[in-house]
Amino acid sequence: MANLASNFVGIKSPNPFWLASAPPTDKEYNVRRAYEAGWGGVVWKTLGEDGPPVVNVNGPRYGAIWGADRRLLGLNNIELITDRPLEVNLREIKAVKRDYPDRALVVSLMVPCQEEAWKAILPLVEETGADGIELNFGCPHGMAERGMGSAVGQVPEYIEMVTRWCKANTRMPVIVKLTPNITNILYPAEAAKRGGADAVSLINTINSITGVNLDNFAPEPTIDGKGTHGGYCGPAVKPIALNMVAEIARNSETADLPISGIGGVTTWRDAAEFLSLGAQNVQVCTAAMTYGFKIVQEMIAGLENWMDEKGHTSVASIVGRAVPNVTDWQYLNLNYITKAHIDQDACIKCGRCYAACEDTSHQAIAMSDGRVFEVKEEECVACNLCVDVCPVEGCITMVQLEAGAIDRRTGKTVDPEYTNWTTHPNNPMAKVAAE
Repeated sequence: MANLASNFVGIKSPNPFWLASAPPTDKEYNVRRAYEAGWGGVVWKTLGEDGPPVVNVNGPRYGAIWGADRRLLGLNNIELITDRPLEVNLREIKAVKRDYPDRALVVSLMVPCQEEAWKAILPLVEETGADGIELNFGCPHGMAERGMGSAVGQVPEYIEMVTRWCKANTRMPVIVKLTPNITNILYPAEAAKRGGADAVSLINTINSITGVNLDNFAPEPTIDGKGTHGGYCGPAVKPIALNMVAEIARNSETADLPISGIGGVTTWRDAAEFLSLGAQNVQVCTAAMTYGFKIVQEMIAGLENWMDEKGHTSVASIVGRAVPNVTDWQYLNLNYITKAHIDQDACIKCGRCYAACEDTSHQAIAMSDGRVFEVKEEECVACNLCVDVCPVEGCITMVQLEAGAIDRRTGKTVDPEYTNWTTHPNNPMAKVAAE
């Protein structure tokens, strides 16, 4: 049987599924319910300094993007960090950790970018018995306008500085939560490492407006006729998160930096993909807010079954397995050639492949009497668009041409000799690159 036990920078949990710092982790009641449902860990919703209270809006806090079947694809939220008193949060954290010693409990923190503010809050959190802290350098709304959150996360020098302060003033592991609202995720990741971070977590939410109310012309969610940008999360951000996790995992300067993967994790498969790209555990928010805490039971069962099927005995055996296969474009094999193939028995004759290819691609699909669709190999460039638009899974597949076969589009023999664009004879810079 697969063992899902996780050890993330010394923080142990029975499985790699943690709840991210967000509304579901704002109070003791929620966290206890989460642990009882099976979550391996929780990152408590971000705490601020002991001072003037944070005041949240009393109107709508979420905007949404839905698929055609009303499935929630993305949430935009304008909620701030916890608006509950610091003393209450600390008391509840201590009680929960006492009663669930085998579960991970990390506390998210966000205070002004001043050393004294961090030195003041760290011992208070440490006294609760929490397993670690997560520095919230990612929140893109509300707090960023106050010089915190992503306002810090977008400046590598600030990340390094605050991380150093925290490492110098606490025994707890320090996890730095990174913002995706930046051009190159490696800059903040490298800064966190220079500052001594034990790990990074990413991604935080993406700055966004999910829609506009066309009756009053205000962004959604609308508060008394006005709206603002918020943080976007959910299944729609997963591709962005996977790429950023992979970039850190395959960068020589940060390859040994432990990663907690966040961004659209909804199923066990999503989690396995994050793990394979270098994350050592995953954090979840939108899926729990959509389906409730018990969604983790499906994630656990699914990951266990897949690991058993594939012969993986531990989570560690999955971590990073896909990283060597992530490369830059110029190293892709230009002599790997495929052609689309349509399974006539599975085809429902909807014509989506034909319309997409005829109008927007390479006119490589022919339609004959009886709405029979067939691929014209001599025109097919293997772009895969027909596979992606086909509503029947497995109906259209890409079939590889073996070395020595004739590519009917070019009339040339498939040659395995040239394996990447840098050395390919069609590249006008190949000679320059070689020299």
